[in-house]
Amino acid sequence: MIILGVDPGFSVTGYSILQKNKNQIIMLDHGFLKLPVTQPLDTRIGIFYDALAQKIKLYQVTTIALETSFLGKNAQTFLKLGYLRGVLYLLAYQHKLNLCEFAPRQVKQTVTGYGAATKEQVANVLSMLFPAIPKPLKEDVTDAIAISLCGLWQSENRL
Repeated sequence: MIILGVDPGFSVTGYSILQKNKNQIIMLDHGFLKLPVTQPLDTRIGIFYDALAQKIKLYQVTTIALETSFLGKNAQTFLKLGYLRGVLYLLAYQHKLNLCEFAPRQVKQTVTGYGAATKEQVANVLSMLFPAIPKPLKEDVTDAIAISLCGLWQSENRL
């Protein structure tokens, strides 16, 4: 199984690609996409689509994982994030991939054993699991790694 975890955002999107081989989890790639805020929305969505489609093909991704979104203080931001989530659903459809969503508390619970863990606690667990990854990581990347890890572990529980 090769899973792409995504923490979508219109300025920065974090991503992580993990592979599960028997009892070993291998970090294939991780990083972030910086979408140019000076560009129109359709251009940024196109950049997002192209970059993730390229990663899906390059790493032969089988599953996309993302967090469920929540309505914060800014409804406009929430709606715009829906565009990026729609792109992820489209990519899953086009490439015949599984797509799974997890509540933020579920990601934290799966990774740390505590659903109300702080971002720092999640980052500490990830640094123990993947010591070769340079620190500190952008929060978006840390979130994406946690999301992809949750996707791997939750899919094992479903089998």
